This record gives sequence, C-alpha cells and structure tokens, in this order.
Amino acid sequence: MASISSSPRTVEEIFKDYSGRRGGIVRALTHDVDEFYGICDPEKDNLCLYGHPNQNWEVSLPAEEVPPELPEPALGINFARDGMNKKDWLSLVAVHSDCWLLSVAFYLGARLNRNERKRLFSMVNDLPTVFEVVTERKPVKDMTPGADNSTKSKSDKKRSSDGQVKSVQKVAIEEKFEDEEEEEEDEHGDTQCGSCGGNYNGDEFWIGCDICERWYHGKCVKITPAKAETIKQYKCPYCVMKQGRP
Repeated sequence: MASISSSPRTVEEIFKDYSGRRGGIVRALTHDVDEFYGICDPEKDNLCLYGHPNQNWEVSLPAEEVPPELPEPALGINFARDGMNKKDWLSLVAVHSDCWLLSVAFYLGARLNRNERKRLFSMVNDLPTVFEVVTERKPVKDMTPGADNSTKSKSDKKRSSDGQVKSVQKVAIEEKFEDEEEEEEDEHGDTQCGSCGGNYNGDEFWIGCDICERWYHGKCVKITPAKAETIKQYKCPYCVMKQGRP
C-alpha cells in the first residue's frame, strides 16, 4: 500500500516523495506497461495504482483502514480496461494518477506556510505531468527524477490544445492558493503580535500561545519554524513568567 514510514516535513522532502511516487507510476504506464496491463484484469476486485517513494509501483486493493493513512488513488481502474482503446485507458489512468500525486503532496504539505506551498507547487509544476509523458506530449527523459528543469522558461509551459490538461490543473491549484490566502488573511487580519504589536502578515512566521491564545511573531519570541515543530505545547514569555510567580 501507499504507506509512509516517516512523514516528510520540508518542501524538499515532500518533493522527493512526490518525485519517487511519480517515477514509479510513469514506469508502470510506460516501461512496464505490458505487466501493468496484465495485472489490471477486469475480473478482479476494485484495483488501484500506487506509486511508492522508492520509485516502485504496485497495483493493489485499497487500504482497509478508514480513513486511510494517505489519500487514495482512483478505485477500480481495471474495470474499464477492456472497454476502451488501450492508449485511451492508459491516458485516463495517467490523469487520475496526476490528481492522486498532487493530493498526496499537498496532504503531506498541509502544515507548510503559504510561501512553502507556493514553492512546492512551483517545483511540481516544473515537471511534466504523468498524462503528458504517457501521451508523449513530453519525452519520458524529462521525467527522470533529479533532472534539471530549472532552466525552462515560462514560455515553454504555454501550450494550446496539447497542454489543456496541465493548464487546467495549474489554474485549479493556483485558485486554491488564492482562496487559502484570502481565508488566512480574513482569519488573522486583525491579529496583532503580543510582543511588538505589529499586525499579522502571512509572509512571516507566527506562533500562537496554547495558554493565553495570543499570537506572536516567531522572531519576537525567538522561535523558528523548525523549533516550533518540536514544541508540543507552546507557552509565551508572559505565561511562563506568570506561571513562575508565587
């Protein structure tokens, strides 16, 4: 199953997890396609295609636990195998796999701040989708994990009919970011730092006291995002002082 032993925390760790899973799925739908096609027997129960962080792939039944450890891929991909043209079926599996890969990446990145989410999306978006590789809109060699895609210009990403799927995917995620930003600003717009009195700014790291529920700039209370990850219950300096009084 698509389990994960230790949840990735940083943007780089999440992207490495994403790249590995994606590499496994690409291999299943291209290099190992005959084996993959044979395993997806319509006579079998609901099957799912999983990609693993080590670039392996697996066709298996969905997780039994509810809710599962990670988002689940499309269920029952095998049922449509014999009712469609082989290339069309593989393209359909590829589209659903792209959706699953993104959902896993942003599930793992749920604790990232706004700028980190944007950076993760940018790294993901620099790589061709599984759909683009399977339909040969982009060469398979571009999908090699670790390949340098940083020199590609934005103009390379502009396509007409051939790029519609990726464009829609990109627009949908960008709209999601905008919605999250608006919600975040609305929720904390009137919040002021309990130390310096400055207004909330989503571009800076903030931390909330679990005792008095006041919010502080991380820099004002000398707490970094990395240090915050190790704190189970944060007490602001005022609550610490108050607790220390006789």
